[in-house]
Amino acid sequence: MRIEESIREKLKGAFAPAEIEVVNDSHGHAGHHASPGTGESHFSVTVVSAVFAGKSRLERHRMVNAALAEELAGGVHALAVSALTPEERAKGP
Repeated sequence: MRIEESIREKLKGAFAPAEIEVVNDSHGHAGHHASPGTGESHFSVTVVSAVFAGKSRLERHRMVNAALAEELAGGVHALAVSALTPEERAKGP
């Protein structure tokens, strides 16, 4: 299974999200000294879930990092996280 697919499946399982987006940003980091050159090392994720209600931004990021511990210990070099409740998503930026 590709890392992108693994990230998507683990986030779905952990948070039952109303919305999920996983973007592979690795192409923008080609040649970066810490990039493994796999094409799957840098990701941005947006997870919209009621599970995040009442949690601080730090707590939400820790929850996402815990769900993706295996990927973060392996080939993922960088992960940008946006973790929102459905109400926060509805308000927009």
